[in-house]
Amino acid sequence: MQTVTLNNGVEMPILGFGVFQIPAEDTERAVTEALAAGYRMLDTASSYQNEEAVGRAIKNSGIPRADLFVTTKLYVQDAPAEENTKRAFETSLDKLSLDYVDLYLMHQPYGDVYGQWRAMEDLHRAGRSKAIGVSNFYPDRLLDLIINNEVTPAVNQIETHPFFQRADYQELMREHGVQIESWGGFAEGKNDLFSNPVLSGIGEKHGKSVAQIVLRWLTQRGVVAIPKSVRADRMAENLDVFDFELTDEQLASIATLDTGSSLFFDHHDPKMVNWLSARRLDS
Repeated sequence: MQTVTLNNGVEMPILGFGVFQIPAEDTERAVTEALAAGYRMLDTASSYQNEEAVGRAIKNSGIPRADLFVTTKLYVQDAPAEENTKRAFETSLDKLSLDYVDLYLMHQPYGDVYGQWRAMEDLHRAGRSKAIGVSNFYPDRLLDLIINNEVTPAVNQIETHPFFQRADYQELMREHGVQIESWGGFAEGKNDLFSNPVLSGIGEKHGKSVAQIVLRWLTQRGVVAIPKSVRADRMAENLDVFDFELTDEQLASIATLDTGSSLFFDHHDPKMVNWLSARRLDS
């Protein structure tokens, strides 16, 4: 497994396993199969409501904790944000049955972001989270956080796929020492991604599936990817992407697919801001 080095020296696998939209009742089996396939990085979130199942799979796997890289995420907190962020973090740790996480992300750029970040900085200093970062932060929000706080986010997990490639933003993050991580790498199949002629044509030349071409494209760009699957054969296939390289010509062909906009939702849309800001978790 290839790794990237975060801005605090922590090594992060460039390819992991995500559990977004996997029902809690299916998550333990899926994570167990992912670990058996060879994944050592797991990505969950308090809002996914499946942290406990992830924790059970980790515990029952017998894999040493030091060999795993576990990410979870903080959802928007009510005031007092610092106190509630620390409470939410402890709740996630309890559900995961872990003493620490490797990466703790602020899931949305809303609420008292500064209060939440100060608490996350404290958790990082205490060694409870080996690295801290953000998710869904657009350039203005990310730079504002960097400029006005002590700790620069190690990671920004954002929508990144062939139809929304984020190349310019990736370069900006690189300049500030922030690692880009993709969510929605397969665009959830939108725009007929899995039958796209450019991607399938490249796949035929390498004897690889479209999914493997997309994952190779992400990782070859230095983008951390966390594909999700509930099928053991697909999990294994998604890991098998380090035995070939895309050519400059193929990379240029994939670049033509970029639409420059989200296929899901705009975090600047007032309706989306209202919905995400008002949403609260049950626990």
